[in-house]
Amino acid sequence: MRTEIIINVGSNESRIAILEEGKLVELFVERPEEERMVGMIYKGMVTSVLPGMQAAFVDIGIAKRGFLPLSDLAVSEGAWSPFLGEHEVKEIERKGRRKPVGKMLKPGDIILVQVTKEPMGRKGPKLTTQLAIPGRFTVLLPGEDHLGVSRKITNWKERKRLKELVAPFKPEGMGVIVRTEGEGKGEGEFKSDIERLLKAWKKITKRAGKGKAPALLYRDVGITSSVVRDLFSSEVERMVVDSKREYRRILSYLRSVSPQLRPKVEYYKGEEPIFDFYGIEKEIEKVFERKIWLKRGSYIVIDHTEALVTVDVNSGRYVGRENLEETALRTNLEAAREIARQIRLRDIGGIIVIDFIDVEGKRNREKVYQELKGAFKRDRANVSILPMNDFGLIELTRGRTKPSLLYTFSEACPLCNGIGRVLSPVTMMAKIERWLERAKGGLREKRLKLLLHPMVADYLLESRGQRLKKLCKESKRKLQVEADPSLPVDGYKFLLAKEGIDVTEEFMP
Repeated sequence: MRTEIIINVGSNESRIAILEEGKLVELFVERPEEERMVGMIYKGMVTSVLPGMQAAFVDIGIAKRGFLPLSDLAVSEGAWSPFLGEHEVKEIERKGRRKPVGKMLKPGDIILVQVTKEPMGRKGPKLTTQLAIPGRFTVLLPGEDHLGVSRKITNWKERKRLKELVAPFKPEGMGVIVRTEGEGKGEGEFKSDIERLLKAWKKITKRAGKGKAPALLYRDVGITSSVVRDLFSSEVERMVVDSKREYRRILSYLRSVSPQLRPKVEYYKGEEPIFDFYGIEKEIEKVFERKIWLKRGSYIVIDHTEALVTVDVNSGRYVGRENLEETALRTNLEAAREIARQIRLRDIGGIIVIDFIDVEGKRNREKVYQELKGAFKRDRANVSILPMNDFGLIELTRGRTKPSLLYTFSEACPLCNGIGRVLSPVTMMAKIERWLERAKGGLREKRLKLLLHPMVADYLLESRGQRLKKLCKESKRKLQVEADPSLPVDGYKFLLAKEGIDVTEEFMP
């Protein structure tokens, strides 16, 4: 499959697009004020331990405390920093089982933790004590004593060769994982890669011994460098970058780790913005759309909720030429491919439920299921997909380490607070009537000023103010209506006409 990496570097935002067969499938965004936290290593202080949740909260020096689940608490002796104190780690290792978190940690403990998931909404970052420092060809695991090979390297002879080749360079008491990019590489590449990672680990331990908690000990490379390190391989046809400075940095990095890839890096000199030239900008604009049209005239609708993301498949204008079952199958197969692309592109994680068009035959349901599984094969996130059930639903989960692009590029609507709906003017009229009803016995002043959102004010004043006249007559008050753009659509204020005193709250339910 033809894969390209297109890099756009700006002063306020840098973007990296991954194209497969000319189609945008992944987008990475980096902004100076929104630093990526995943991969950072901190010297943190345990602030509270929750036995009921089998987790702990850790202060790492940011506004929100990090969340450390028991499942992400390393049990091997080497994984614990020397700042932990005595915690019976050897006994836990010997018994081969975890003790309750309350017996392993206590408030005030100082530990080394790494961020595995970005803060999202009201939640702080997710942490682990199972540290991992990634390199170009290997990953160093300071708290493990294991030598492994990436699962994506499937040839058993190559796996055996890599283990034998890397074994002499594995630091004593530490673990090493050979990355996919290490396939086919020789002794020199692995030796220099592991040496670089060991230097990084020595710096981390040196800083940990000097500074007080909380403190940042290790910062992973920026998004551009991480994409070059993790994704730029022989399978990529080319990498195009529009920044001369970044172009030189990439070439400099590749000179020492993968010189054979340097000819694939191109500097974009065109006058047209690079994302416009490759048609990427138009695709990014569609990321915010709920409805995505497919080639045959069918479409899918993507909705985000608090707990999950739902995807609905609709036949739309597509009527097909065969029978109903065949039409539904064709629509579902086309939709499955696009759904997988949209989920990767939007970086949607968590629980996802897809409502396909009903197909009767078990064989056709299996075809849709296999098509969806195949479409996710190139997704680097962990995806688990269940077969289609009798209701035509497919449920899947996708690993999430950061907010989806929808939340990266946008924020909750100040008018609807993110629900996508606002109260209608008719409903607002009813709310105002009920306020006036409650004010009858407690408010003597007859002249009031009513502030409303312009849309609601226009509704009340249209038809020569007939609605307003009726409202004044029924409430036995003189109302002066004014439009206030600062108010939400479902907001209103009542002021005393003379003094201008706000009396809204006095008669709220």
